Amino acid sequence: MRQQEYGVTVWFTGLSGAGKTTICQFVEKELRIQGYRVEVLDGDAVRQNLCKGLGFSKDDREENIRRIGFVAHLLTRNNVIVLVSAISPYREIREQVRQNIPYFIEVYVNASLEVCEQRDVKGLYKKARAGEIKHFTGIDDPYEIPLCPEVECKTNEESVVQSASKVLEKLEELQYCSVKNIRKFG
Repeated sequence: MRQQEYGVTVWFTGLSGAGKTTICQFVEKELRIQGYRVEVLDGDAVRQNLCKGLGFSKDDREENIRRIGFVAHLLTRNNVIVLVSAISPYREIREQVRQNIPYFIEVYVNASLEVCEQRDVKGLYKKARAGEIKHFTGIDDPYEIPLCPEVECKTNEESVVQSASKVLEKLEELQYCSVKNIRKFG
């Protein structure tokens, strides 16, 4: 295990199906191979375990993000690289989380709604369009695009490797890690 001087939270935000989890998993794997302490807070897993009982109203979504942010803050201050993959549709709550975590990188995983609907591996967009899911981000609930993310991954134009490389390069540029020989897998 490498000695890490600082922790950092890398917050992947974007529509469902944009590629947040895929890029996050690639970055996690690369950092672990190189000996860094890494934890992943995936929005779906956190909702099942830490935020069970919360719905999808604006207040519940904000509470979900607050809780994820709180855990990310605890891990970050203990010199862990925290990778958060969560839709986190509202700009104001993302900004609040950023203010609470001194070392924070926002990654906007950008894919158009049309591309996300085509990918729709969970069938959620189809259900939302059919009225089976209410308050679905991008359909009948807004997604507020980040104004100044540190990294933007355009997943309908870039490969997973290209997008993940941008994140790893930003981590290196900001001196949170030293990433050598990014593997070409994924």
